[in-house]
Amino acid sequence: MGRLGNYQTVTESNKKTVILKKKTFSKESLLAYLFISPFLLGLGIFFLIPAVASFYLSFTTWDGLSAPDFSGITNFINLFQDQTFLRAMLNTFVFTILSVPTSIVIATLIATLLNQKIKGMVIYRTLYFIPVITMPVAVGMVWRWLYNSEYGLLNFSLSLLNLPQPAWLFDERLALVSIVIASVWMTVGNSTVILLAGLQGIPQSYYEAAVIDGANDIKKFFYITLPLLSPSLFFVLVISMINSLQVFDLVYMMMGENVGLLYPTRTIVYSMWEHGFRYFNMGYASAQAFMLFIIILFLTIIQLYFQKKWVHY
Repeated sequence: MGRLGNYQTVTESNKKTVILKKKTFSKESLLAYLFISPFLLGLGIFFLIPAVASFYLSFTTWDGLSAPDFSGITNFINLFQDQTFLRAMLNTFVFTILSVPTSIVIATLIATLLNQKIKGMVIYRTLYFIPVITMPVAVGMVWRWLYNSEYGLLNFSLSLLNLPQPAWLFDERLALVSIVIASVWMTVGNSTVILLAGLQGIPQSYYEAAVIDGANDIKKFFYITLPLLSPSLFFVLVISMINSLQVFDLVYMMMGENVGLLYPTRTIVYSMWEHGFRYFNMGYASAQAFMLFIIILFLTIIQLYFQKKWVHY
């Protein structure tokens, strides 16, 4: 009976503990949801509801004023017959292919240099990060002035060296590349900060062991730094790709609204803006937005699949 009594006492104590934990958990959960409620509210109002509405509008013909007229998949059929939109897709892919790898390579080199113990490191880190906090509109205006064919700083510098002075934004072969250069300058600082944080998380013991084994700096970089930095590189790759596929402000500010100049630099988001807010064809613009969502989702899934082969956690 003594043992049975002890067993009943322990059981009742466990029940009280479970009940107490449930009460504590419910209070903590309620408090947690209270703190994140502003974010959830903003996410629903500014992202989820507009996304659902845009998906519905992609199957309609709507001018933004009258009632939407359901048109089925007509907008999506027109997308693949619209040579201007297909060229915008091509320009967006070329922009991404040129800007993302270039930005990551430069950011990796800068982060590696900034990870060294040298004087004035805080100043260098600040200088590299300043373009990130600069508004894209301001960046576009400044680079548009730099690229000016008549009084731009780049051509002035080239003239002093007796070198050719190209029409950066007026040459179809150079216009998109010029925007890529401005984009890399603006975004490389953000990637640098993320990669620098990853570098500082690598234990020094690996490098000390490599030195004992006789490894030089190049071998340490390729056999220690890059493999252990791969999670940060993967994060930067995904984020940079998503941002580059949505490029708009630099194109708009640097190229203006000149139809002839825009054709070789037009992007998907620029096409969305044009059809939605210039031609007031909201249904067609929503179909383009949904197509861009599918492209980003597909490319992100591919990266998540292949990251198992090169990302080391």
